[in-house]
This record gives sequence, C-alpha cells and structure tokens, in this order.
Amino acid sequence: MFEAALRRDQAIVAAGILGLVALAWVHVTRMAEVPVHATMAATMPGMDGQPAFGWLVGMWTVMMVAMMLPSAMPTILLFAAVSRRRRLQGRPAVPVAVFTLGYLLAWTVYATTAAAIQWELHRWALLSPAMATASPLLGGGLLVAAGLYQWMPLKGACLSQCRSPLGFFAAEWREGAGGALVMGMRHGAFCVGCCWLLMALLFVSGVMNVLWVVAIAGFVLAEKLLPGGRTLGRLAGLVLVGWGAWLVV
Repeated sequence: MFEAALRRDQAIVAAGILGLVALAWVHVTRMAEVPVHATMAATMPGMDGQPAFGWLVGMWTVMMVAMMLPSAMPTILLFAAVSRRRRLQGRPAVPVAVFTLGYLLAWTVYATTAAAIQWELHRWALLSPAMATASPLLGGGLLVAAGLYQWMPLKGACLSQCRSPLGFFAAEWREGAGGALVMGMRHGAFCVGCCWLLMALLFVSGVMNVLWVVAIAGFVLAEKLLPGGRTLGRLAGLVLVGWGAWLVV
C-alpha cells in the first residue's frame, strides 16, 4: 500500500514539476520570438528606468526555472517520498512545494544578480542588441573561466551535493516548514555554486538564443544525472578553455 501511495505522490509531483518547466520554456520561447531590439526599446528607455531591470529579473528567473528545475527533480522526488512516509507514520510532514520554493528562491537571487550584471554590461555597451557579448575578450574570458571552474574543488563539492540527494538529506535534514524551506535554499545554493558560471555563458551566444539556452540546460542535466557526469564536466571544461582561448587570440 505504501509503495502504491508513494508512486502516486511521485507521479503527481513529477507532473507538477514538468508542467511548471513546460510553462517556463514556452515563456522563454515567446520572449525569444520578439525582436530583441524592440524589447529593449520598450523596456529600457534611456537605459535608466526601473521597469527595465524588473523585466530582466523576470527574464532570468523564468530561464532559471526552465533550465535548472529538471535537474533538481530527483532531490524533490526524494523529499516527496520522505514526506509521504512520515505522513503514513503519523509524524509531521511538510508539503513538497515548500522545499521546491526554497530551491527556486536561491536561483531567484542568482537571477537578480545576473540581471544587475546584464544591466551594467548594456550600460557599458559590452553586450550586443541580441544580448550577446560584443567583446571577444569578455566572451573568451567567460569561456575560459567557466572551463577552469569545471576542474576546481568547489565545483566538485557542489556537484556532488546535486548528484547525491540521499547524501544531501542525510547531512542537511531539518524539521518543520522552516527547515524544509532552508533545505531547499541550501540545495539551491549548492546548485548555484555548481552552475553559476555555466549560466553566465548565456552571455556568450546571446541570452535569448534558444538553441544556446537548450544546449546549456541539456549539459547541466547530463552533468548532474548521468553516471559519468563529473568526467563529462571536466572534458567540457577543456573544450571551453580551448574555445575561449581561440576567441581571445
């Protein structure tokens, strides 16, 4: 009976996550269909209006939901399974939405930071109207930095937390709704620590380049979920360093 209830709960949670991700991707695609120069003109009059920054924050937040939430699904489903077991045992349990909200809050902080950086890059004319780097030095530097980071211990430590949901909960479990929110934020923080430079690579080929967005999201998913994800990430790091050096030279 427990197994049937668990499968039903996980199916509902998975459907909810996939539905949210699908909506985010639809929104990303629609944003990309609007000519970027028209969007910028409408939202960034004089490059000093507050509505423009709010638009950038919203854009980055939706992209982070689309790109990062799928890779967090194993951890979210494990939290749902633990919550179901606790409910059946008559123990306090927290809705999985609380943990998921904490995860998304961490990426919202990153999205806000990325929007602020993009605002400054536009102000200094370092981004093209397509929201891509207008400077080979900047684009190459981002690629080299992201490639080197793939080999750093901090990257490995954060990636291991993302790849091992059971290990994460064994070390980070907290009781109550507040604890679930904090756990979600901490898991999100590990994911940010793992992928923040990969997300910054959106500037290289254009923030609204859907194929580039899909490619980065697919790589993140493979790095976190495939058995050889850590090795794949290091190999990709070499490619990124080579690509960045070529751009700079």
